[in-house]
Amino acid sequence: MTALFALATSVLYGLADFGGGLLTRRIPALTVVVVSQLISAVVLGLIVVTTGAWSEAGPKLWFAVAAGLVGPVAMIAFYQALALGPMGVVSPLGTLGVAVPVGVGLALGERPGLVTVGGIVIAVTGVVLAGGPQLKGAPVQRRAILLALVAALGFGTVFALIAEASTTIPGLFLALFVQRVTNVIAGGAALCVSVRRGAPALPDAGFPWASVPALAFVGLADVAANGTYSIAAQHGPVTIAAVLASLYPVVTALAARGFLRERLQGLQTVGASLALLGTVLLATG
Repeated sequence: MTALFALATSVLYGLADFGGGLLTRRIPALTVVVVSQLISAVVLGLIVVTTGAWSEAGPKLWFAVAAGLVGPVAMIAFYQALALGPMGVVSPLGTLGVAVPVGVGLALGERPGLVTVGGIVIAVTGVVLAGGPQLKGAPVQRRAILLALVAALGFGTVFALIAEASTTIPGLFLALFVQRVTNVIAGGAALCVSVRRGAPALPDAGFPWASVPALAFVGLADVAANGTYSIAAQHGPVTIAAVLASLYPVVTALAARGFLRERLQGLQTVGASLALLGTVLLATG
């Protein structure tokens, strides 16, 4: 069950990142984050009201608030990085954030076996190689890499926080709703500051109504990924759940290849193969 939900997290995150990266190429990153998270917050609010999840309120919701504050920073940094560089190059760097939840799992007493450790090393190495990141080159490339590393730390922190925010399904809905509302408040405040400094909030053509379905998909896929990860982490070792959930850059890279015709180099193909091997070891170990 852990492997299934963690892999579902990778697929959802990978597609959300692909969509967010595309949208950021024509819409300011802050606007993409605020609008997409607002849509998901409205949907989650309806779910919370209809399921009576308010009864699950408690001190653990502070973990959701913290995740909501960190999340926008990570998403903005990542979307900007994706907009600056090829998705297949930038996206795998986001997986380095897996060190945060894995570290938490180890600190809580998890002791993975040799097969699991081997799977973790192989999977993470494969995901990084799948992007073929280039640390040399134009200043834009270096900036994209720096933003991706900032995002990685943020994503890893959100992973660790959201896994602690709830232990029941209704409570998970409430935690995700609180997280999204916090996302919107934090992102909205950042957007206001950005506009006051002269940055545009919208494209020259005005609000991109035609992009609303894509914005909704990004927001809902992201919140669904948070939910599946939380379930995965609660039903199995955090170390395994975190690593399997971190395979999303491979999904982003494959989506970029399929829709944008970004070509995978030999190193990237080897990396994708290693990621698959690591996944098999983790799922069976």
